[in-house]
Amino acid sequence: MLVAIASTLAFAGIVWVTVLGTPGWAQVQQRFFDPATFAASLPRVWDGFLLNLQVLALSVVTVSVVALLIALLRTLRGPVFFPLRALAAGYTDIFRGIPLIIVLYLIGLGVPALLDQRISVVLLGTVAITLTYSAYVSEVIRAGIEAVHPSQRLAARALGLGYAQTLRRVVLPQALRKMTPPLMNDFVSMQKDVGLISILGAVDAVRAAQIETSLTYNFTPYVVAAVLFVLLAIPTIRLADWYTARLREREQMGSIV
Repeated sequence: MLVAIASTLAFAGIVWVTVLGTPGWAQVQQRFFDPATFAASLPRVWDGFLLNLQVLALSVVTVSVVALLIALLRTLRGPVFFPLRALAAGYTDIFRGIPLIIVLYLIGLGVPALLDQRISVVLLGTVAITLTYSAYVSEVIRAGIEAVHPSQRLAARALGLGYAQTLRRVVLPQALRKMTPPLMNDFVSMQKDVGLISILGAVDAVRAAQIETSLTYNFTPYVVAAVLFVLLAIPTIRLADWYTARLREREQMGSIV
């Protein structure tokens, strides 16, 4: 405990000398951490943040469904399913290679022009995020499915279970324990990336912060948006850490280290 206290004090001293004690800190504090600007911009940034939460809630559902479908297509056995496996593999290769911001431009600007009508930014943002993150999440799900030993499938089929029953009752429950930590990490990453929908003209937290900054010539609204995103991510991060530690303890139970 004494060592921890001493190291914490030493770290605080280093921060004070290298950051707070620098000549330009007063100007940085005024431009980025002004309490009055923080309080004034919080309501508008919060209203935009609610739009981010709406896109995030829709994306969680759509990404889960699409990613599971793609992962199942990639795990199909037999040469007859080769076209489906090739399409699923091509999908993951393409959308893992294209940056999300480009997908947002292609969907947000291309689809309305193609259909020649206005489309909700929430819908466009959800589609773009779904296309990108389904590629990543599907690989996590596929890895979790393939991590289940083949003997589990064989035992289930020997008991008379069909392919769908084997997946639902035997494979997926075991795979879920293995893939939950990386899925939570992808969820945290998606929480941040929903802020990119501002490039489509949506007045979300990032765009609201930009508007407030243009009015006050102060960058504190960006800090407000950053604080909101961090507060959103912390519970998921802590939950992921707790579940990972719990899973590690369960797997190492009774072992000699």
